[in-house]
Amino acid sequence: MDWGVFSYTVVFDECSESVGAGMAVSLFRDADVDVIIGPTCNFPALSASTLASYYDVPIYEWGLVTSPDLRDADRLPTTITLTIDTFSMTMALRAMFREFGWDEFVFIFTSDGDEQKCESMKDDIQSMAAISTDIIMSYTYQIPYVTDASLRVALREISTRGRIFVSCFPDNRGFKRSYMLAAHDLDLIEDDYVYIFIDTKSKGFVVPSETGGLQYIWQGSDGRDNDALKAFKSVFFIADNMGAPEVETDAYKQFSKDVIRRMADPPFLCTTDCKGPNYTTMAPYTTQLYEAFYAYALVVNQTLTDDPNGNIRSGSLILVNSEMNFTSVDGNMVQLNANGTRVPTVFLIGMNTSQVPQIFAKISVNDTDLVTYTPMYTDEKMIWASRGGVRPKAVPDCGFSGKECPVDFVQTYLVYVLVAAFIVLLALICIIFGIFYTINQRRKEIERQNLLWQLPFTQLKVISKKGKGEASFRSLQSGPSSTSTKLTVESRSETQHFIFYTYENEIVVAMKHEERVQLDSTDSAEMRQLRILEHDNLNRFIGMCLDGPQLLSIWKFCARGSLADVIQKSSVRMDNIFVFSLLKDIVNGLAYIHSSFLQFHGKLTSRCCLVDDRWQVKVAYYELLWTAPELLRSDASEGTAEGDIYSFGIICSELITRATVFDLDNRKETPEELIYLVKKGGHQPIRPALHIDESIEINPALLHLVRDCWAERASERPPVDIVKSSLRSMTDSRNDNLMDHVFNMLESYASTLEGEVEERTKELVEEKKKSDVLLYRMLPRQVAEKLKLGQTVQPETFESVTLFFSDVVSFTKLAGRCTPLQVVNLLNDLYTVFDSIIDAHDVETIGDGYLCVSGLPRRNGNDHTRQIASMSLAFMESLENFRVPHLPAERINLRIGIHCGSVVAGVVGLTMPRYCLFGDAVNTASRMESNGKPGQIHVSSEANHMLTEVLGGFETRSRGEVIIKGKGVMETFWLISMNGGSGTAPVKSILREEHKNDAAAEQRSVTPDLEELPKSTKKVAVDDDGIYASYRRQATLKEL
Repeated sequence: MDWGVFSYTVVFDECSESVGAGMAVSLFRDADVDVIIGPTCNFPALSASTLASYYDVPIYEWGLVTSPDLRDADRLPTTITLTIDTFSMTMALRAMFREFGWDEFVFIFTSDGDEQKCESMKDDIQSMAAISTDIIMSYTYQIPYVTDASLRVALREISTRGRIFVSCFPDNRGFKRSYMLAAHDLDLIEDDYVYIFIDTKSKGFVVPSETGGLQYIWQGSDGRDNDALKAFKSVFFIADNMGAPEVETDAYKQFSKDVIRRMADPPFLCTTDCKGPNYTTMAPYTTQLYEAFYAYALVVNQTLTDDPNGNIRSGSLILVNSEMNFTSVDGNMVQLNANGTRVPTVFLIGMNTSQVPQIFAKISVNDTDLVTYTPMYTDEKMIWASRGGVRPKAVPDCGFSGKECPVDFVQTYLVYVLVAAFIVLLALICIIFGIFYTINQRRKEIERQNLLWQLPFTQLKVISKKGKGEASFRSLQSGPSSTSTKLTVESRSETQHFIFYTYENEIVVAMKHEERVQLDSTDSAEMRQLRILEHDNLNRFIGMCLDGPQLLSIWKFCARGSLADVIQKSSVRMDNIFVFSLLKDIVNGLAYIHSSFLQFHGKLTSRCCLVDDRWQVKVAYYELLWTAPELLRSDASEGTAEGDIYSFGIICSELITRATVFDLDNRKETPEELIYLVKKGGHQPIRPALHIDESIEINPALLHLVRDCWAERASERPPVDIVKSSLRSMTDSRNDNLMDHVFNMLESYASTLEGEVEERTKELVEEKKKSDVLLYRMLPRQVAEKLKLGQTVQPETFESVTLFFSDVVSFTKLAGRCTPLQVVNLLNDLYTVFDSIIDAHDVETIGDGYLCVSGLPRRNGNDHTRQIASMSLAFMESLENFRVPHLPAERINLRIGIHCGSVVAGVVGLTMPRYCLFGDAVNTASRMESNGKPGQIHVSSEANHMLTEVLGGFETRSRGEVIIKGKGVMETFWLISMNGGSGTAPVKSILREEHKNDAAAEQRSVTPDLEELPKSTKKVAVDDDGIYASYRRQATLKEL
């Protein structure tokens, strides 16, 4: 803008609050000023700013103003502040504490000489400590009058309360130098003491001299400058550097010269004094005065740019445009926030190793008290160079008194230490002895356990050929097996791979091993584990014979041979329980192996599944036709748990088909060719054919399980636990032992055989009666009788019947508050009440709905409407005393719809015949229910006509015209009562008389689903099926 000519008025408030307030009023009212620059003291500034907010005149504060109250934009909406307040200084102090990890400090201050500065600083420091959970102001000390004696007393006091001393003293009184000299005299300037002076309008270690120039703070006229310098090495200043730039530019120097030169001009008119040798630098607040005028000029320009007619005298408008950034004459960036408050930047100033003041950090505090600490050093040790590079602690290790050092434990408790050391030494000796003793005992125990599985050859007795015994079957020999289930061992005492002995009066089987191997410690440990491995479905390992003619492994003898022999014997009859019992034994043994240290069998076959005297399967040896394809392809000799599952599937196929593995007797491939095909794999790998033996009733789920077990990919085979649980779920038999099952079966047959024929005859008669009752419940009696005689039931049109729909109101919400079992009990109780009222033939229930029809298949004239109406009233009356057992406060309410019309009825289906209704009357009756109201019986105009004009004796009330979906506007009625009573009493007798003439059925009221069907195809199944089958399951699931 073109400023043209502007006038100004200069007044002096002498830092008096009353004078400042009076002059401000005079300027507002008499001088009619557009802006006020000042006052420069706290109390006059607060008064003038308050008045400026009243007159809506902008006011720019600068100079000595430090009150944080000027930050309140709500209280002072026209005030712009160019100074730094004391609260911002305390937030910078907090940033310093957090940077150095200090959490405790002492505050010492005096108001001697300046009542405002340090009192305000104390309040703000207390506020800072109050809002900071990690910093504690442990002690506050106020010096009434500053003297050398009072300073020493204060320092002695605070030295016992802390090590970080935050201090506030008036400026230009020499108090800070005296304070540090007193600390020097008391030896309180050691490395663990830190003195922090927090000052506004300060250059830290540089202060004005008596001649008007500048000097260091430790310099004085008492000859103790060296002591003071030594003391000030422990001092930090948090100060604003008096607005001076970090580096003085040429522009700043020229500005300083111009200010001094123009002091002779109005309004200062300083012509003589200002030219003296003591006035060679401009005042420290000159840049703030410059910034106030410059900021105001920028705001006015912006205001008039936005609105040429804008009121530049409006302080609130000026404040809106005051948020800005600009570079001051000293080169520093000035940032004003939305509240018109300057975002302050203060400095952490200390002494470097050259004993020269240095700025160590820059600290910025924004309007949200978010403090930014910017270090101006590369290594923190630079700050503590005079302290050996070690940062002081807020609380010394020995405490503030120096008497809280950790006590030397050894010296204090020497006797106890010696006793404890002796005890520890004794304990170590005992422990070492115990370890050696345990190792020795463990070694002896291992030797003893090795003797258990290492069987001397002399203890094995060869079975005499004349003696009787039990031999194993073809799984243990190369020759063919006998046809008996038990064999003598005569002439079979030794085969190519096995030999039979007696050990401790029991027959055992010794497996021959061609190569004699040297067993190491690992093998011995495995033998010990095998020796103690015992399960009902594992063939017990007895031990190894190492000193015989050849290496032998000794196993328990199983009298009935292998499972392959049992399968091939036609004399062994197998039912489904027999098969499942054998399979469960195998799975139980396999599960035990998988959970043991063995982890897998590796070579499971039907030939290594041995059967003992009690028909219990014991898992043993192996062959290749049962081996999983991935193991055939691999060179590794060890098996896997997944390979065991594959082998189990092959064994299952043998039991199911009662044939050899892969039905070798009826295949053209040789075993070698089959092994090659299995190993080859492919998209449809070769597997045994599952041709089920006709004598065995096999659960289809077992076939799926077998196919899963021999899946080509090992990862797709179920684990043994899944196989075990699947087999358990396929049979209801609880007998764990097949022998027990056989004995129980024989005993049961022997005790019940005589009466079985007579009992079965009675059961046949009873079952015929039950089937007739069930048929009569599903179909009307006369229809059922025709179907029993094989006659055809022709579809028939019924010109007039009455249909009844009902639904429990808010059943979904009620069901949501109940468990499924409670819902079932609730519906059972409710329908028991309804069935007792109907007293016709039994009906099935779905969800919470009811559907009844009267007037078919045997016509009853016009009485069908009376029956349905009476039944509806009885339903309503029955609900008055009905209570939900688990929700006593809840009441059941019904919504009932009744309609009269014509339907077509007929039997649909041959395999499962259903008596179904077709016609638009079904849909209309459903609409009456769905558009009804809780506790009301909604009646169509046709039904109302029958009740009131044809039959009489019923009271109805018109509901008026109602829009019925799919029907348009219909006049409907409410059924109120039966004249002369509620109608409940005669219902049972009426319905009993017409028991043979009525057909009733119950369905869930699902009007929205019926709406999706064409009118010509809508039907109702009396036996709870028919057209409703498509949505009945969904409706039931939604409700339950």
